[in-house]
Amino acid sequence: MPELPDVEGFRRVLAEHTGEPITAVRVKDPGVLRGTSARALDDALRGRRFGKPWRRGKWLVAPAGGPVLILHFGMTGSLSWHSPDEPPDRFDRVVWSLADGELRFRDMRKLQGVRLADDEEQAVRVLGDLGPDALEVSREDFGGLLAGRRGRLKSALTDQSLLAGLGNLLADEICWRARISPLRAVTDLDEADLAALHKAMRWTLRESVKVGRVPPRETWLTGARDEREGACPRCGTTLSRRRVAGRTTVWCRKCQPT
Repeated sequence: MPELPDVEGFRRVLAEHTGEPITAVRVKDPGVLRGTSARALDDALRGRRFGKPWRRGKWLVAPAGGPVLILHFGMTGSLSWHSPDEPPDRFDRVVWSLADGELRFRDMRKLQGVRLADDEEQAVRVLGDLGPDALEVSREDFGGLLAGRRGRLKSALTDQSLLAGLGNLLADEICWRARISPLRAVTDLDEADLAALHKAMRWTLRESVKVGRVPPRETWLTGARDEREGACPRCGTTLSRRRVAGRTTVWCRKCQPT
């Protein structure tokens, strides 16, 4: 599932091709369009140039000299650059043709997709329900966001209206690095816990952004969580699993006691 680091990687891909005229917009599957049509998307963007793209949480926003393209990648989406003669993928849904190549929005499950705003002000309104970006939130603001919050820590960290950008992998990784169980009640966290979580979040995000994904390294929880009998990379204890807020949650009972 694309999370903040993945979308930051997609932003970099798009940023490498700003200023190039869009020669065509091909919608291969209108099932990914949200609140717009194939014709409207082509009419709005053909002949224009993408300006500096920006990201908030898992959303990518691309101004185009007036209209604004808004992308959300759901669980299986991506944005990649290809030469025109490269064979298409069967999950390519929308293609923007530029002078020397193509930007391809690819998505198997089509849970989110492509939106079009009239201007940046409208684009900001589309993202209005999002909390602050997880990569930018300060330690003080982080504590303020969680203050008075009820429920389990995992549910809070993945609530996009509270904090934008964290998904299943990141939330579990952050909790593991902070040595705090994702099953803990937010109201039970003290200042030391909040400081540890914020530090782990900043480090995990910065390292992940470097490679454009949450890396499945041997020294990371993500490197072991998909193994049937995965062991904690830190202490060797068999990892525990259960569903929290509909998501498979993985943690180490020894390193992260409840």
